[in-house]
Amino acid sequence: MYVWSGSDMAETYEDTIRQLKEIVEKIEDGNTSLEESIRLYEQGAALVKRCETLLNNAELKITTLSRDAE
Repeated sequence: MYVWSGSDMAETYEDTIRQLKEIVEKIEDGNTSLEESIRLYEQGAALVKRCETLLNNAELKITTLSRDAE
């Protein structure tokens, strides 16, 4: 059974942000074909959704912990 820990989420979020930055740099470098840029854009869009999910899960966890502390 996997137990969630804050550090795992942070690493995943940080890794996802790093991947997004790499994609943006590659698209902006001027040496990427249109087809490759579109493929990278699609990957970036999926990574953005992953970040949103991670942030929403973190917010839910914080809300739950705050309610439990009351």
